[in-house]
Amino acid sequence: MPPAAPAPAPYLLIRCPDEPGLIYRITGVLFRHGLNIVRNDEFVEQSGPTFFMRTELTGTIEAEPLLRELRAALPAAADVHLGDPRPKDIVVLATKEHHCLSELLVRHAFGELGARIRAVISNHAVLGPLTEQFGVPYHYVSHEGLSRPAHEAAIRAVLDSYQPEYVVLAKYMRILSPEFVAPYADRLINIHHSFLPAFVGASPYAQAYERGVKIIGATAHFVNDDLDQGPIITQGVMPIDHSQSAADMAQAGRDVEKIVLARALRLVFTERVFVHRNKTIIFE
Repeated sequence: MPPAAPAPAPYLLIRCPDEPGLIYRITGVLFRHGLNIVRNDEFVEQSGPTFFMRTELTGTIEAEPLLRELRAALPAAADVHLGDPRPKDIVVLATKEHHCLSELLVRHAFGELGARIRAVISNHAVLGPLTEQFGVPYHYVSHEGLSRPAHEAAIRAVLDSYQPEYVVLAKYMRILSPEFVAPYADRLINIHHSFLPAFVGASPYAQAYERGVKIIGATAHFVNDDLDQGPIITQGVMPIDHSQSAADMAQAGRDVEKIVLARALRLVFTERVFVHRNKTIIFE
C-alpha cells in the first residue's frame, strides 16, 4: 500500500452577513486561543451581502470555548463550525457505465478519495464483479416490475442501513424524485456531460457529432428538485475536431466525466464548497 497521506489541518468554516471588521474580530479570537492560521480564504457574495471564510489552523483547539467566543463576536445569524477532516462515509449509485465508478474505487483503494465507500447500489448487476474486486459491498436493486416510488423505497432501505454522509451518482441513469432527494439536500452529487440542454436524450454524442461541436465537457453538481440544474461544483472541457467519430467523442467524454467527478468530490469532502442559493462558493 502507498504511504499514508499527512493528516489534514483542522479548519474553521464561517458564513454570515457581511459587515466591517469581520476578519479582524475572527483573527483576534483565534490569536487569543493560541491558534496559527496556515491558510485563509474569504469571499463576499454581494447579493445579501454574505461573507464566507475557510481557515486552516494549527495549534490545540478547544472547540466549545472557541466557537462560543467566535459566535459572540459575529452577527447573530452567523453559521460557525469546525470542519471535520476525517474521510467521509459515502454510498455510490451506478447503473451500467463503469468509468466513474472504477475511478472512485481505485482512488478509494489507494486512500486518495477522502472518503470511505461503504457500498455501491445499482439497478443492474453488471458492475457487481468490478465492485467486489475492491472489497466493497454491492447491492443489486432491480427496478424491473416496480414503480418509481417502490424502487426508490428499496434503495432508501439500503442507504439507511449505511447512513452515508454523501450519496454519489456515478452515472446512475434513473431520474430521482423530489421525495428521494430531499433528505440528502447538498449531500447528493451527480455527474453528466455538458451538452445539456442542447443535446438531450440517449445519444448526446451522436447529436454532437452531427452538429460538429468543438468542445466536449462534464459537469458535477449537487442534485435538487430541478433535473440537472442543481448548484454546480466543477466543470471540465476537452477540445475535439472533425477527425473524431461519435465513438471517439463518447470516450473523451467519459475521460472528462471521471476526472471532473473526482475533483468535485475532493472539494466537497474537504469542505471547500459552500452552497449559496443555487450556486457554490468554492475555496480550492
